[in-house]
Amino acid sequence: MSSRTIVLVEQSGVIPYRIQDGQIEVMLITSSASKRWVIPKGLIEPDMTPQDSAAKEAWEEAGLLGKVFPDLLGTYEYQKSGYTCQVEVFLLQVQTVLENWPEASKRKRQWVSIPKAIKRVYEPELKQILANLPNRFC
Repeated sequence: MSSRTIVLVEQSGVIPYRIQDGQIEVMLITSSASKRWVIPKGLIEPDMTPQDSAAKEAWEEAGLLGKVFPDLLGTYEYQKSGYTCQVEVFLLQVQTVLENWPEASKRKRQWVSIPKAIKRVYEPELKQILANLPNRFC
């Protein structure tokens, strides 16, 4: 066991969803650096709730506007620049998909089915949160 201090960076993010032909679809985006498929997320702004901060990230990173549900879907951790980031994940009901958004030139975005989203994301806890998603709509 090393005595190194582990710095947890708190973030919040959303799983953006829509119902298309009776099926739940979620939007994934590519990360700005590694181009892996991820969900919109970022640091929790000091003057904002995790939900409002996550909604802001959805707009900046994916051009999505909508309603963030207040309850936490779950959390997951990932490594970035030597830090451990812990992400609180919320559900975003997408109402508007913008054609132009702040990070449009840096990222791709795509609507996918939940099974496809589970295959694409890397973090095991995020896969689990996605797998549990259909239960929210029963």
